[in-house]
Amino acid sequence: MELVALAAESYVYGYPLVRDLSVVEGAMYTGFGPLPPTPFNHFAHADRPVPADTPFVSVGDDTVRSVAHLDLSGGPVLLHVPDSDGGRPDGAYRVLQFVDAWTNNFAYVGRRATAVRAGDWLVVPPGWAGRVPDGVLGVIDAPTSVVTVIGRSACDAGGGHGPDDPGGPYDPGGPYDPERVRAFREQLTVTYVEPGTHRTGLPAPDPDVPEALRFFEQLRVWMADFPPSAPDQAYQDRFQRLGLLEEGPSPYVHADAALVGALTEGLARGRARVEEASRADAERGGWVMEPHLFDYNLDHYGVGTIDSPQWRIADREASYRTRAVAARSALWGVHGYEAVYAHTLCDAGGERLNGARSYVLRFEGRPPAGAGWSLAVYDMAGYGPAGQRIGENPAGRGLAYAEDGSLTVRVQRERPDDPVEAVNWLSVPGGDFRAVLGLRAPGAGILDGTYEFPAVERVR
Repeated sequence: MELVALAAESYVYGYPLVRDLSVVEGAMYTGFGPLPPTPFNHFAHADRPVPADTPFVSVGDDTVRSVAHLDLSGGPVLLHVPDSDGGRPDGAYRVLQFVDAWTNNFAYVGRRATAVRAGDWLVVPPGWAGRVPDGVLGVIDAPTSVVTVIGRSACDAGGGHGPDDPGGPYDPGGPYDPERVRAFREQLTVTYVEPGTHRTGLPAPDPDVPEALRFFEQLRVWMADFPPSAPDQAYQDRFQRLGLLEEGPSPYVHADAALVGALTEGLARGRARVEEASRADAERGGWVMEPHLFDYNLDHYGVGTIDSPQWRIADREASYRTRAVAARSALWGVHGYEAVYAHTLCDAGGERLNGARSYVLRFEGRPPAGAGWSLAVYDMAGYGPAGQRIGENPAGRGLAYAEDGSLTVRVQRERPDDPVEAVNWLSVPGGDFRAVLGLRAPGAGILDGTYEFPAVERVR
């Protein structure tokens, strides 16, 4: 039973690495979601906001993605980043997020985190001590030799639509100002700095390992090629008895029956722990958000990150479970100080939101979000987008505020007859749905819990 418990621990600990690199590998050969197959050190671009049921999407994320998997085994690369709308403070929200193989968010380049100007960033592998080229904006130290860069671009120009616009609010299935997004992403480039041999794929697990033990073989091989921080390496030494630290030929090809049984049962237990911890409380009323889901990075604080106890999980072993939950439910999501997504399934009376009813949300003022916000609805059949969203960029254009600064949003199927209500109208599907409020660069009131989210009041 001791080996079973150890195997369960190793699953929770190693799941993020296996999950991340499995997605990276799939992205190279078959693509992922709306992203086409793309080799290392090239960007893949989505044409639309990705569906909310795509496994690596935080629920309600309303940005258009550009993703590059960088291989630094042959040396550093230069990442060229264009400016954002000429550096205007109210320009479109854009950020590049850097994630290592263990799913740690270790750097951000964007309007919140860095100066908004065009230029090159040097991304270097662990232990690199070469010369930094002249003229680079900065150096990004990668904790592992394979990292993922996720570029997020706000999918609309900001603001709502006028009362004479028959199209209603922003429609993620329709036009979203593609030219501005396309102009930005076409200038995102990756170039090699030094001559060297870069990988064309990931280190391969032994194909002769039985399928039941494949997870542990992947973990063994990838832990060796992508070692974690020193404190994490000290923790994973306990897995020696499981064969996870053995080099060379796989110990799982001809493993004895006792080890196979312990690993198989341990995997099931570890998976059950992650599933249970990941299960959202679907019946909970009110708004739910998790601004600290990505606070498990305890060792790598690069450009744009916040090195503060507020954004660290104090207990390292507890951080492993949180990391596994994040990898399962929102792979490649961002820290809460970059963006948060609050969601609710119920109205203020505790009843499920349903398109057969009408609702209003009254904001006392603009939500405290420095880089814009949006309100969207998603259906319950896989949480796919239900059709429309409204919101604002920092300029606050388009929505109709009352003289006292409040904003009332009408949520219902039919377009309101009143022209002011029509500006602030969010259409909904016919059945059950969830509402998602996205806040980019959220203010202190969001993060410390003092901001009062608007109640979803049913109109009777």
